[in-house]
Amino acid sequence: MCRWLAYSGKPALISDLLYKPDHSLIDQSLHSTLGAETTNGDGFGIGWYGVGNEAGVFHSTEPAWNDRNLHQLSRHLASPLVFAHIRASTGSPVQQTNCHPFRYRNWLWMHNGFIADFDVVKRDLMLEVAPELYPHIEGTTDSELLFHLALTYGLEQDPPAAVERAVGLVEQVGAEHGVEHPIMMTVATTDGKRTWAFRYSSEGDSRSLYYSTDVETLELMYPDSPIMREVSGELGREGRLIVSEPLGDRLPGAWNLVPERSWGVVQPGHDELHSFTPVAPARRIATPA
Repeated sequence: MCRWLAYSGKPALISDLLYKPDHSLIDQSLHSTLGAETTNGDGFGIGWYGVGNEAGVFHSTEPAWNDRNLHQLSRHLASPLVFAHIRASTGSPVQQTNCHPFRYRNWLWMHNGFIADFDVVKRDLMLEVAPELYPHIEGTTDSELLFHLALTYGLEQDPPAAVERAVGLVEQVGAEHGVEHPIMMTVATTDGKRTWAFRYSSEGDSRSLYYSTDVETLELMYPDSPIMREVSGELGREGRLIVSEPLGDRLPGAWNLVPERSWGVVQPGHDELHSFTPVAPARRIATPA
């Protein structure tokens, strides 16, 4: 599997997000405690927003813990919205085009999990991608295909509904091919202003996903804590993290498990959390009789 984090708040140095926490994403690349594998060394990627609307991305096939370019680059980049992903391949090649986050226009997407029996269902799923989107698929992963299915079903207009349709299609096609549990996923996607996160699996036993308690609540919980003052200063009042596993345990109550089969959105003002229900969409390609 993989590990990832999504940050939004006041502009933060990417190096502070990746390296500074006790159980940082870089530490998780070697010592994951909640993932399917302890080591996530099959490449990494970061995405961030700066000048213009389109996100910048940097991908490498090197292990994140051993990449000098990441260490140098991240010390000189600050952004109010950052995606970071460390990869443990489920079978697809280790190459830059298979590293997350994936980008389309101003959108980023990253995924932890898999589409089961991908070699069996891949053709049927690929045929459902909108023709104008198909040329943008550069790699060979199930994650990138899932992104383009969500784009096909309207990710840019209504992300939750689009992802529900994309997952509904995966489950429908999987069932047609006798796949017992077609999908496992935690997903994050953003348009550069809001971040949506999803936790779902056909089996009902999804990979871990956590979100940070809002800074105002933490300040009420720890009014005299120097650690809390440090956190508040770094993240700002709107600072929020969504992570595959907590980045540390110095502040009890700082991390909350995302409920099974749910989605949430982090946005200016009030964040939201809702249930997630896949919906089988109308098919572009006729199914066999």
